[in-house]
Amino acid sequence: MSHPNRDTSPSDALSRNSLGAPGVVFLVLAAVAPLTGIVVVAMLGVAFGNGGGMVCSFLAVTVVLLLFSVGYAQMSKQIVNAGGFYSFVLKGLGRPAALVTGLIAMIGYNFFVAGAVGTIGFFFQSLVGELTGIELHWFVWALACVIGAFVLTRQGIDFSARALGIALVLEVSILVVFDIAVFVRNGFSFAAFDPSIAFGGSMGVGLLFAATVFVGVEATGLFSEEARDPHRTIPRATFAAVGFIGVFAAVTTWAIVSAVGAANAGSVALEHAATGDLVFALSQQYLGTALTDVMMVLLLMSLFAALMALHNSATRYIYSLSRAQILPKALSSTRRNGVPQRASVAQFAFAVGVAGSFAVLGLDPLATLVPSMTGFGTLGILVLQALAALAVVVHFRRAHDHRLWRTFVAPLLGLIGLTVIVALAITNFTTLAGSDAPLVALLPWLLMVAIAGGLGLAAFLRRHRPQIYNGLNTDLERFGLGDDRTHVSGAVRQGDNAHPEGVAGAS
Repeated sequence: MSHPNRDTSPSDALSRNSLGAPGVVFLVLAAVAPLTGIVVVAMLGVAFGNGGGMVCSFLAVTVVLLLFSVGYAQMSKQIVNAGGFYSFVLKGLGRPAALVTGLIAMIGYNFFVAGAVGTIGFFFQSLVGELTGIELHWFVWALACVIGAFVLTRQGIDFSARALGIALVLEVSILVVFDIAVFVRNGFSFAAFDPSIAFGGSMGVGLLFAATVFVGVEATGLFSEEARDPHRTIPRATFAAVGFIGVFAAVTTWAIVSAVGAANAGSVALEHAATGDLVFALSQQYLGTALTDVMMVLLLMSLFAALMALHNSATRYIYSLSRAQILPKALSSTRRNGVPQRASVAQFAFAVGVAGSFAVLGLDPLATLVPSMTGFGTLGILVLQALAALAVVVHFRRAHDHRLWRTFVAPLLGLIGLTVIVALAITNFTTLAGSDAPLVALLPWLLMVAIAGGLGLAAFLRRHRPQIYNGLNTDLERFGLGDDRTHVSGAVRQGDNAHPEGVAGAS
């Protein structure tokens, strides 16, 4: 059904037909930042989790996310909207739950970008100083990277996809070379799959860090309005992204574990945890000084690509919520090439403001800014994944969809797995954040603030701004539904239209 009075005007239209499946994959994998994920997150999992068993942890999380992707793909065929998980929850669970989801997404992604600003500043300061001798304050480097990312993302989403694709290929290539070098000299040790190692140590923490490496891969749906044939592109991109990062992370971690010995991997990684240089130390041994220096440079490129990609994702949440008038409508303004310009400015202004406040106070970014912002950002995105999985299950059960594996069994198993991971994230939040500071430990309570705020906002809009509240569904459906509607009976489709709220239709 079309809604002429709600159609996207030229001043708030995203770029259409700009991305194929490879472009979407590049955008989300750049946010995942494979090299950063291995150098930092995976090694923390080896150190504090289940040691050499991290290989199995990666495989287990890959299975969970592939099961989630089965339902995600089916929902993507019905929704074309830049709101990502907010749109999924709106479709499946109704407007109050969607507003809760929108607030969690806003806080989570914006915190994550603020943390990324601190991370990139710290590593540029330390690695550039080591490689060149140039000494600049971390915030100067961070600000320079933000300006560069802002200028590049303004060139259009297709330009971002090409630039991030180049960065992705380079950072993956250096780790593939490392994997091959370890395999040729040592072979890969199957001791990593021994049950005593796979289930040893703290397997729960290992699973949590493995899931953290995937953060960002869920953002494929955010680019559906900008994709060519989104009903096909987004599902393909989702499976490709999850499958690639799962196999890549498992194989590269297997190479690292094999290089140090599966039984000793945990203790060796723990010795390097404070400096985070285990991968570089092994690279020095297997690849030599020149390629290790290249790896350091590519780590900086990986961090910059991740900053661009995460900014693109956070910006599209701001854009989508402002277009629906949840945020100020002015933030939905776009450039002629479809880039959400004001949302982009607002997003980076927030991130720089947060990072700058830590800099003014003279705080170490890696000890304060990064754990607080990235820790909660990671938790928020994991919660969004679980909410989206629940929305998929509820939506297709309400629609009496007969494809039990694709719309019920697989999504339900994915939901169970994601719920376990969220529980692990909350109970091990100080480990996830890398800080036991009292204020950091309190950050998960922001989820309760988001829940209360979303429900309160829903009640306020329903009573005082009914045109905005009712318009949420109009915005969701403005691009129509996909071919998947043919799987649902006409009677059910009429019921869907009669109760656009999903399970919350009466609210």
